Order: sequence, then structure tokens, then C-alpha cells
Amino acid sequence: MAIDIKYFNSFVLKKTVNAQKLDSPNNQANRKAVFTGLPWNPSGYPAFIVNGQSLIGRARHTDNASENERNWIIEEARIRGGYNNTGVGYSPRAYLREEVNEGEVKSNALIYSGIYNSLTGLNETNVFSVGEQITKATDPINGSIQKLHALDTNLAIFQENKVSNALIDKDAIYSAEGAGSVTSTSLVIGQITPYVGEYGMSTNPESFANFGYRRYFADKYRNSIMRLSRDGLTEISQYGMSDFFRDKLGEITDGFINLSFTSTYSSSGTSPSNYIRITSNTDKLEKGLQVIIPQSSGADVIALVEGLFGSTSGSFLDIFIDKSPGTPSGSNVTFNKFVKELVVGGFDNYNNNYTLSLQKQTNFVTPTTSQDFSTNFYTLSFDERASGWTSFYTYKPGFIFSLKNNYYTVSDSELYRHYSNSTRNQFYGVDNGSNITFVFNASPSIVKNFKTINYEGDSGWEVNFLESDRQGTYFDEAKSIKSYDEGLYTENGIPYRVGFIRKENKYFANLVNNSEARPGEVIFGNATTGIKGYLATVKVSTDATTNPGGAKELFAVSTEFVVSSR
Repeated sequence: MAIDIKYFNSFVLKKTVNAQKLDSPNNQANRKAVFTGLPWNPSGYPAFIVNGQSLIGRARHTDNASENERNWIIEEARIRGGYNNTGVGYSPRAYLREEVNEGEVKSNALIYSGIYNSLTGLNETNVFSVGEQITKATDPINGSIQKLHALDTNLAIFQENKVSNALIDKDAIYSAEGAGSVTSTSLVIGQITPYVGEYGMSTNPESFANFGYRRYFADKYRNSIMRLSRDGLTEISQYGMSDFFRDKLGEITDGFINLSFTSTYSSSGTSPSNYIRITSNTDKLEKGLQVIIPQSSGADVIALVEGLFGSTSGSFLDIFIDKSPGTPSGSNVTFNKFVKELVVGGFDNYNNNYTLSLQKQTNFVTPTTSQDFSTNFYTLSFDERASGWTSFYTYKPGFIFSLKNNYYTVSDSELYRHYSNSTRNQFYGVDNGSNITFVFNASPSIVKNFKTINYEGDSGWEVNFLESDRQGTYFDEAKSIKSYDEGLYTENGIPYRVGFIRKENKYFANLVNNSEARPGEVIFGNATTGIKGYLATVKVSTDATTNPGGAKELFAVSTEFVVSSR
């Protein structure tokens, strides 16, 4: 095929063709011509016609070429098209040959790009020059890097099994005697020095929080909650909570867990979108779940839940998925959710507390005693002023942070600001009560008869249980005690109280024994007063009727006891 060219010393390039539809005659319908480096329809280049017909490779077979269907492009073979001028070609290029051109993940190393200067507009954040020293590695034996945190001109590097400090824009120079001095250098990351102590962040960077010069994090592998401050690493879980964190952190697992459940569906369709209607377990449905739909023939359809329509508390819920549900077989579909057990941390600027939430996907293992309860999370706080863990909370946050003097948490994709209303103990729209568990243990080596209990504070507190230490399988317990208001009743027009009574703004109650008979006992249970033992464990809580949502203060709780006669 001959092409007449009216350009001196030129050559013709043919565009490549990207076939987008191959089911029409000659497999050439709806093709678009492509030329690397130029738009699909560049202006200024002629179209070529041979014998009134378009050339092979055109987008459509028509008699006349249009401006949108050019398949050829003209390039000059020599500079400016001059006779014997320098020909078009590639100049020498410098390059490096990689022995291995596959990507490599170095979980214990850092890499940094070029600089960004907002004053001059220089932006080299996408430049990673191999000719410069742009990497810094930590000891791989300490595991992967989980978190980086810069404070002033130092960088804290948190690995799974070690915490280190790196200098920023400076380096340490040591003399022959071992004395060190810091000097400015062109290094972005200077010398890396580990902190004293074999502690790390395990695989829980979500536990990190900082305030001022203090940084907090969890070390699950060593059953510890840590503080990094100017005096180095401190294990704050040792402040009265070492047993608790040893037990609970040991139950938090690594990796993802597949939570699966089955639901019943009633119908499905593809209009206006791909959907299936679910009629059971609607309260468990949420965006992002994987759904497996059995088919009447062929493989199961595996789709992703992209949206919900209806109420999760209703009789049915329509879920929208990312592909056609096909022709379902049977009446059940399976949902999968891949989740990770978390140790979520954050700092409460309002109360100056480090808040930590241990979250399992199944319930924590708890002792078989009324002092504890089954739950899949524990949220608690550490107070620097008290140097201890001051409170447990009844909310389960997904994320914790503070902005200025406000404290926020995130739950189910909703943002909540705490301390913003006058209702006490209301988290995420749910009201909860307060309770305190403590031990009476005066004169610990003496067996005592505990006769009464009293407290100083506001009305509205009740005793849930009071029991002695165990002697084998036996222990003494007292009946529960109602609050001042809930214990009120009237008989023959005369008011009586079966719970706490108030005298001079202090609340008192007798302890009525409610124990089972032990071998050899003649008088037992409510026929006796008080309980007997070396110590007594007590749980007091707020009631549901006295000033709901209001403040209820508790200043002190005490008991009256006598030395047991046997």
C-alpha cells in the first residue's frame, strides 16, 4: 500500500488500536486509536484516505474520514526538516540495573523523600533518590515498626519489642573517651538509641496516646501498660492493676477473627439496584459485611454489603450488594465479618486521664463470683494526679481523641462529645448506673462479726452484696440493702424503711445474714445478725429511681464489727 506524503524528509507512524468490543463483523467495531504521549484525537495532523476508503485500523468503516478518526501521525525525521540535519533519536541515558525488580517490604526500616518548601514552592515529596542516604533501619530482632511519634526534635520509634529514640536533623558524635555531643548534619534521621527496658508496642498502635511530654501505649506481649516520659519507660499497669492487665491483655489475640452468622432472606432482585431482603438477625447487619448467597446452579455468589435500607429493629431489612444476587437457592444466606481484637487508647484532655479500652470479640473469661460480670470490653482510665487507675466505664469506643479541652469518642461511625450534657452516666444515648466494689479488712488476722454498714454522701446508694472471705466452699453473705428512697413503704399510714435510714445526713443499715447452713450450725441465715469472716467484700451502686441522671456523691463507707467469739 502506497501513501503520498507532501512533507520533506518525514516518516509516518501508525497509531495502535485499543479494541473495546469484538463481537461485530471483522472485530473492528467501536475501536479507538491510541498514540502514546498524545491525546486520542490530536489536532494538526491530517487524516489519510486511500481510494476513497479509510485505512485499516480506523475506528469505523466509512467512506470519508472524520476529524475524530485519525489513524496516522506525521513526524519529522530530522530537526527542522532540514537536509542532512541531525536525525531524531535517543540521547545517551544513565541507568541502574536492579538485580531484583520486585517490591520489598522492610518492616523495621524507614525511608524519607525529598523536601517540601512552601515559601519557594519546591515540592520533592515524590522524589526518592537512591543516590542519597534516605533510609534508616532499626534492629530487625525487635520486630516491625508500629508507630512513629515526633516530639520537638526527636523521633520516638515504637517496635513490637523495643522503643527507641532517633535524632531529627542532627546526629551524635562520640569522642574516643565515649563522651557524646550533638551536632547539626544533613541527615534527616540521626542516630537511633533504644530506651532502657525490654518493652515494645506489640501489634497495638491503636493504644497510643500523648499529652504534653508523656506518651502512653500498651505492650500486650508483656501484659503491661506503659508510659514514656522524660524519665524513660514506666510500667503504669503496676499501680494496683498488674493482675488485671496480666489476665485481660493475655486474652487479646493477634490477627483477624471471622465472625459469621446466618440470616433468612425472602426475596432478591436487581432493580433498581442489586439487593436481597433479610428477615432475621437484622440487628447484626452493617455495611462492609461479606455475604455468601447459595445458587440453584453453579458456584455461590460472594458479594459485599454496600448499603442498608429499612430499620435494623424491623421485621426485614433490604441490603444492597456490589453484584447481582443471581438465582438464590434455599432460604438462608451467610454473612462474614473479619475483625481484630483491639486495645484502644486516647487521652482525655477534659479530665487529664489516659483512657484505655480492651476489646474482645467474645466475652472475657471471668471468675464464677458475683463480683464480676461477663463482657467483651473493659474501658478504664489512669490519672497521673492519683498515680493510679481511678475508674471503669460502661462505653466501648472505637476511637478516642481530644481537641482543645473537649474529649471525643467514636462509636458505630458516630462522633460523641463527652461532658456535654447534664445527664450523668449516659454514654451513646444509653443510661448506666455507677457501682463501686471494695473490701473491709481492718485487723486482717482477726475473725470479725460485721454488724452494720454506713456511708456519707448523697441519697440513692444501695448495697448489692456483702460477703465474707471463703472457707472452702462456704462463705457468709448479707441480704442486699435498698437505698433510702426505694426502701420506703407505708403500713397503717406509718412510713417505714427496710433499707438505709438517715441520721444527721449519714446513712445506716443493719446487716442481715443470708447464708446457707454449714455443717453443725443450729442458728443460721436471717436468724442471725451480721456476717463473720476475716474480711468482707462489698459492692454498692446507684439506684434507678433517686434523681435519675443526677449527681450522686459517695465520700466514705464504713462498717461496725466486733471480734468473733469463735
